[in-house]
Amino acid sequence: MFVLLGTSLLPVMGIQFSWVTIHWVAGVVLTVAVLFHAVRASIWQSPASMWISVRDIQTLWHSKELKPGKYSLAQKFIHHVATVVMLVAIVTGFIMMVGIDGPFWERNPYFVSADTRGVIYVLHGFTALFFVTMIIVHIYFALRPEKIHFTRSMFLGWITRQEFLDNHDPARWPDAQLKGGPR
Repeated sequence: MFVLLGTSLLPVMGIQFSWVTIHWVAGVVLTVAVLFHAVRASIWQSPASMWISVRDIQTLWHSKELKPGKYSLAQKFIHHVATVVMLVAIVTGFIMMVGIDGPFWERNPYFVSADTRGVIYVLHGFTALFFVTMIIVHIYFALRPEKIHFTRSMFLGWITRQEFLDNHDPARWPDAQLKGGPR
């Protein structure tokens, strides 16, 4: 993500370098990582824990009584938004790649019309700016003291039993990885 953002934004800021090849290679690497994540999450993790349920909507009105499972409604929502934006970035990026010479293809500037190419560039650029915003928001929320256990869990893979009981419904997250208690 950072390589893609750097190679797309630094030339706009006046820092000139040969960025196109670096950018599309990083885009292909990101696409492979997204596909790996999708397969891994679908097979070895619980995809149902990421879907928004009626119970998640109910937590909006009863946030003190109802606790989320593994992910809160906000976490699920931002994941779904990021998924849609990432898919737009990937599809528009691959369409734009047809317009440049690559190691396995010759450029085809007539693959899409000039008007369509403009829309594709705008959509691709919007996704880049959206991801900058998402990264900033993600860092902000990751550093808030009351949610720091989420940040620690991303690095270490566990939360304490007390953090689990304070923030999650055990019935909705039966396979939680806890430190200092049953797994």
